[in-house]
Amino acid sequence: MRVALLSYRSKPHCGGQGVYLRHLSRELVALGHTVEVFSGQPYPELDEGVVLTKVPSLDLYREPDPFRTPKLSEYRDLIDVEEVLTMWTAGFPEPKTFSKRVARVLKDRIDEFDIAHDNQVIGYGMLDIEAMGLPLITTIHHPITFDRRVDIAAATTIRKKLSLRRWYGFLRMQGNVARKLKRILTVSDSSKRDIAADFGVEPDRIEVIPLGVDEVFVPPTTPRVPGRLLAMASADSPMKGIATLLESVAKLSTERDLELVLVCKPQAGGRTEKLINDLGIADRVSFVHGISDAELVALMGSAEIACVPSLYEGFSLPTAELMACETPLVVSRAGAIPEVVGPDGECADLVTPGDPEELAQAIAALLDDPDRRVQMGKAGRTRVQEKFSWRAVAVATAAAYERVIEESTTNVDR
Repeated sequence: MRVALLSYRSKPHCGGQGVYLRHLSRELVALGHTVEVFSGQPYPELDEGVVLTKVPSLDLYREPDPFRTPKLSEYRDLIDVEEVLTMWTAGFPEPKTFSKRVARVLKDRIDEFDIAHDNQVIGYGMLDIEAMGLPLITTIHHPITFDRRVDIAAATTIRKKLSLRRWYGFLRMQGNVARKLKRILTVSDSSKRDIAADFGVEPDRIEVIPLGVDEVFVPPTTPRVPGRLLAMASADSPMKGIATLLESVAKLSTERDLELVLVCKPQAGGRTEKLINDLGIADRVSFVHGISDAELVALMGSAEIACVPSLYEGFSLPTAELMACETPLVVSRAGAIPEVVGPDGECADLVTPGDPEELAQAIAALLDDPDRRVQMGKAGRTRVQEKFSWRAVAVATAAAYERVIEESTTNVDR
């Protein structure tokens, strides 16, 4: 099959959507399919055999000058104007504007592809692509409605709450588009329930295909660092539960010698840095970011325990990657995390999200039981090897493509 894979931002380090795009495209090509990725900035890292077509935006959120105002010479058309006006009025334009741009790019190339695969853009332009006669399937990793609820609840001022409501305004469009899509893929049963509930999509139009774990994630060959805890999450996002973990570390630090390594880049002077200082644990917490895959795998394997304290996850790929490294886990009983780790206590200990006391107790108990940590780590790796393969993801996704193409052909014949 000839696949057009569409993603409005795709760099792996920007989140799970970029990881999904890279590994899925590679495995589809390995199966003999032709894959062309259409992406806005930041552009993806792709493997040999996958073609990249750049669909540039104005890149308004790039580092080191996010929320920049472009020079007049940078404007190319009315879509660019809409992008800037939406940003100026505190909205997030990328899903809508990318969908319009990629629909325009594909208009003269419809016959070159058998199917278009939307990687959580869910913009109006996707409906235009389908109307042109190109079969369409969409992956929704999870509806961002949950992020909106958590962020607004955590906002401390009316002004901030109103600003967040405006920022998440694109969700109205995504809900409207999702209800009109013929076929949706998602990564967990939890996400399927939430897509049906929050976007009003009929469950029988949603198929679950779990994510895979890359083979670079392997157990360590050197001893783990005594007392080292690890977490991989956006430190300043309330949904990731890092504040809960920091409170637990503060409690544990009064009676134990431990350190917490956070794989992220916190906002300077942001809520995370302030909380660390308020709790008096600046000497116990360090941040790591911008490292290579090999360095990341080594870091994952260096921790005695990893924590995933999120309030919600559509899948939690870092959880599965840590399991592949045989790193023992304490995780939240939230979203799809229980689906990833399996039965409580086998590959991870599950705790109530947002409860620092329970989290601290679970960490302490696991630190005191080295034999159980080893057993848990080995069980986690076994589970990943049995259930989470990118090749299996590609095979199942290609089968879904074939069904959509067949349905589309049948409808045309009628």
